[in-house]
Amino acid sequence: MSWPRDSIHRMVDGRFRHGPPALPFAIMPSIPDTRDWTMTVEPTPTKRINIALQGGGSHGAFTWGVLDRLIEDGRLEFEAVSGTSAGAMNAAILLQGWANGGPAGARAALAAFWGELGQMSVASPIQRTPLDRLQGNWNLDDSPGALWADLIQRTLSPWQRNPLKFDPLRELLKRHFNQESVRACHQVKAFIAATNVRTGKVRIFTREELSIDALLASACLPNVHDAVVIDGEAYWDGGFRGNPPIW
Repeated sequence: MSWPRDSIHRMVDGRFRHGPPALPFAIMPSIPDTRDWTMTVEPTPTKRINIALQGGGSHGAFTWGVLDRLIEDGRLEFEAVSGTSAGAMNAAILLQGWANGGPAGARAALAAFWGELGQMSVASPIQRTPLDRLQGNWNLDDSPGALWADLIQRTLSPWQRNPLKFDPLRELLKRHFNQESVRACHQVKAFIAATNVRTGKVRIFTREELSIDALLASACLPNVHDAVVIDGEAYWDGGFRGNPPIW
């Protein structure tokens, strides 16, 4: 179709030499548009939710990724968070970061906590074997370190194999958790579960009661750690009674 190009060649001083071509649309003079076309972007509404975080070691690392994505999305706000064991760590560190820097602070705090925990595992005697690495196998069942640790746990109590009370998790929490900041974080409620050794019942620590001891009690497996004593009562892992706690 050649008429547009031909028409341009035939136009001189705004007029067609031999008359205008037949166009399938009307050509109108330009009229100033006084309408306001500024786009008004409505803020994305947020939804307040309660979230329960289960324990279980690597489940906690997976949960960190989920929390990071939920916070990054920006459409959710946490009204309350509950957790057990590794879930309790996530809940506490989330509150720690939120108290100091809002959503961005929560993401940064979780990343720092799990990043350092991952670096600590590099020095662990429990590692994959060379064959596991070649095969891309992440299971540690055949690791000599894991087999030795399992044998030790079956024959010696935590009191016998760790008389000096060496606890890397406690030291990690000292660097990443501040109970005063968390207790002052009124935007988010918290409920952390531990199991009372004497009664067998669940004990829920609220945000105002959170401490490093409460977090360690929530993650205290009796075949790995001594029971954590708080206010004269001994506590084990909260997963025995609530994993996760629904409160």
